[in-house]
Parts: sequence; structure tokens; C-alpha cells
Amino acid sequence: MLGAIAGDIIGSVYEFHPQKTKTFPLFCDASRFTDDTVLTIAVASAILSSADYGASIATFAERHPRAGYGGLFLRWLQSPSKAPYNSWGNGSAMRASPVGFAFDSVDEVLQEARKSTEVTHDHPEGIKGAQAAALAVYLARSGTSKGEIKGEIHERFAYDLSRKLDEIRPTYNFDVSCQGTVPEAIIAFLESESFEDAIRNAVSLGGDSDTLACITGGIAQAFYKMIPHEIETAVRTRLPKEFTQILDKFQLIFSL
Repeated sequence: MLGAIAGDIIGSVYEFHPQKTKTFPLFCDASRFTDDTVLTIAVASAILSSADYGASIATFAERHPRAGYGGLFLRWLQSPSKAPYNSWGNGSAMRASPVGFAFDSVDEVLQEARKSTEVTHDHPEGIKGAQAAALAVYLARSGTSKGEIKGEIHERFAYDLSRKLDEIRPTYNFDVSCQGTVPEAIIAFLESESFEDAIRNAVSLGGDSDTLACITGGIAQAFYKMIPHEIETAVRTRLPKEFTQILDKFQLIFSL
């Protein structure tokens, strides 16, 4: 889960200043956590306490109201009914990594990913994106090879993972859909050589960089097992104590 949060913070400053190169500073004074981190923590907290996903997501979002949520999510947050809004946005996938770390079978991961998603994003593409992201994390932490991960995700979700980053990068633009984010984030992982390289791959596409890197970072942490100490330190200094406490408890219980 820390890998997803690292991706969010690293990508935060490039969301509206797109990069088309892998050579960029990982952190600067403006690097911060966004809604990706808040809602990832919310899902992790719900798992730890066996709480309702929707209630946990609403609680954490209300505590951190200026994290950069989308308009439809804010409308949901302010709605008394908290009814899902048929979204296919990548917000469902950005918060899915804790599911991939916490559950121990493909069926459980897919079921819990759906449950954590459909409280807001009940469009089939929104559910599919979250399930693909969570399943990639689960497979990565289970020792599955990159080739097998690629095949499994393609077979289950029909995402085209045959493309190369060098083919995608020149024409790729800001895209908030699951179908335009999740495959690219997975490809960024598949082409990587290390955790840091995976994050650089994701940001270098020049799209919704914090969310791309958040999804990629969760998978990369699960696969490579280790996050460089300097990255972990830089991430932790940018998180409130409440977040680090949940993160530490989650990592203690669901260690790789």
C-alpha cells in the first residue's frame, strides 16, 4: 500500500505539468498526498476494522476535504443517500491496492474489489478497473511472473497490454477513465526494472500522473517487495500521523 501512496505523492506535481520523460525529480516542496492517498487509506481502514467501505470512504474524505476530489465524488459526499453514481472514472482503481494486499484468493480479491468500488463507481468499467488493479497487486505479491500477470489480466478483463510505453507516450493525454488509465498503469509496471523505475514509467506517460503512478506503485511494491529507503522516508514525512498509523498497522498484519 505504501507503494501506491508513494506513486500518488510523486505524481502529484506532474498531474497538470505533464512529463514525457523519465528524468524528473521524484520529490519537491510541492509534492503532497491527494485524494488517491486519502481514499486508499480509507479502504485500508475499512479492511482493518471490517467496516463498511462507503462509510469509511466518506469519513476520510470529510476529514480531508481539500485533497482534490472529482466533482461527482464531491456531490456523492454531500448527498444524504450516498447512492453510487454510475462512474467509470479511475478513482475506483486508485484506491484498490489494499484489497490486493489483504485477501488471499483470486475470488476474494475480485469480490472485495467490487464491494469497495460499487459504493461509488457502479459502472461496469469502474468495477472492472478496480478489480484489475487489485488482482494485479494480488498476483504480484503471490510470486506470479510478469508474463503470467499480463496474461491473466488480459484474459479476464480484455485490456490490451501488448503495447509498449514508447508507443503510448507520444499521443497519450490526460484521461480520467478506468479504461484509459488502468491498462497504461499496468504496462508501466510490466516494463519496469525496479520500484522507482515503475513510478518513473507511469509519470512519463504525461497523463493523470498521480493516479497512474498510484496504481503502478501498488503493483510494483507487491512485485519488488522493497521500496527504497529514501522514497519511503520522503513519503512518510508528507503524511499525517493518522495515515502512518493505519499504514503501519496494515503493513504489520498484511506483510509481504
